[in-house]
Amino acid sequence: MVAGVCGGLGRCFDLDPVIFRVVLGVLAVTGGLGLIVYGFAWLLIPLEGEEDNEGRRLLSGRVEGPALTAVLCALVGCGLFLSMLNNSAVMSFALMLTLAIAGATYWSAHRHRTEGEEAAPTAQKTGPAPPETKAPPVPVTPSWWRDPIVKDGTTGPMGVETGYLWGPDDGPEDRRESTPRIPVRPAKPGPPLGGWTFLLALVAFSLGTGLAWHHQPLGTCLEIGLACALGVFGTGMAVSSLYGRTGGGTVVAAVLTAALLSGAAALPKSVSTDWSRSTWHPANTAALRGDYRVGSGVGLLDLTGLALPKDAPVRTRAEVGAGRLKVVIPEDVRAELTIDVGVGDIRLPGEGRDDVDVKPGQKKRTTLEPRAGKPSRGTLELQLKVGLGQVEVRRAAA
Repeated sequence: MVAGVCGGLGRCFDLDPVIFRVVLGVLAVTGGLGLIVYGFAWLLIPLEGEEDNEGRRLLSGRVEGPALTAVLCALVGCGLFLSMLNNSAVMSFALMLTLAIAGATYWSAHRHRTEGEEAAPTAQKTGPAPPETKAPPVPVTPSWWRDPIVKDGTTGPMGVETGYLWGPDDGPEDRRESTPRIPVRPAKPGPPLGGWTFLLALVAFSLGTGLAWHHQPLGTCLEIGLACALGVFGTGMAVSSLYGRTGGGTVVAAVLTAALLSGAAALPKSVSTDWSRSTWHPANTAALRGDYRVGSGVGLLDLTGLALPKDAPVRTRAEVGAGRLKVVIPEDVRAELTIDVGVGDIRLPGEGRDDVDVKPGQKKRTTLEPRAGKPSRGTLELQLKVGLGQVEVRRAAA
C-alpha cells in the first residue's frame, strides 16, 4: 500500500493483493527479506502507464523521494537479513514461505492461462459477434500542431502559424482553445547533507560499538555499531528527499556499511574484545579439564607432565576465538587430533615455521604416532578449534 507493488503483483498473477501484503510483511519482520524484495520491486517496476522506473531515474541523476525511500527500504532489509544469517530457524521459515508464495503465484497464473485457452475454442464455435451499431461521426475541422518544425529539426514558436503540419489525431478535444503554458521554475537545491550524514554515521558507529565493547563479543559490537551507522545513512537519505540533498557518496557509503555488517555477522561469537595470554600445564589427569578457552589472544596447552593410563584414552578440548593455539604433547604418546580452523593455518610436527598455508574452512583429522623407537604409553584425543588464527601442535623436546 506504500508504492503499489503488491497491487501490481495481484493484477499480474490474478491474486488478492492482501496475500502479497501479508507475506511481504511477515518476511520483513522475520529476516528482512520482504523489505529487500519490496525495495527492489519499487525501484525496477515502473508505474502503470510510465516507461521509466525509479531506478533509471536515480541513475540518470534525478534523485527524488520515492527512489531514495526504495533504496532505504532495501538497505534496511539487507541489514536485517545479514544479522539473521546465523539463525537457521528464521532463515528456513523465510525460505519455506517464499517457496509457498512462489508456488501460489505460478498456480494462479497457470490457472488463468488455462481458463483463457479453454474459452478460446468455445468462442470459435459460436462465431464472432455482430458489429455494434455506432452513430455516424461528427464532422470536425482539422486542428494542427501549433509549434512548427524549422529546418534544423527543432520545434518552437517562430512567430508564424505555418510549417509542417503534424500532431495528434483530429478529434473533438483538438477544438479546445489552447491554454497558455506557465513556465515552471526549477526548485532551488537545498543545502548539502552528505557530509553531516557521514559525520553522524561515524558518531553512531563509535557510540554503538563503545557501549557494547566490554559486554559483548567483537562481532556483536561491530554489528551494533554498523547497524547504527546504517540507520543514520538511511535517515539522512530520507530527510534529503524532503529537505536538502545528498550525493552518490552517501549511497556508496551505505552499501559499504552493509557489506561490513555482513562481515561482522560472519565473525565467530567466541572472538572477544580483549587480548590475553593463557598457559595451562596440568600436572596429572585429575587436574586436566575437559575444556580450555581463550576469546582473543594466545593459548598454550602443555601436556608433557601427564601420566596417561594405557587402558583408556584421555580426552580434552581447547578453543581460541582469534589468535594462536599451541599444544605441546609428549614424545611417547599417540595423539588423535581433530582440528577445525575457520580462517588460518594448521602446523603439525615436522613442518617448518615458514610453511604457512592460510585457508578458510580448514578441517583435519590425523593421528600422530610416537617417535621411532619410543613405545606408546597412552593415547590423547584432542579437539582443537580456532576461529581466526593458527593451530600449532608440536612434540616436547627429548
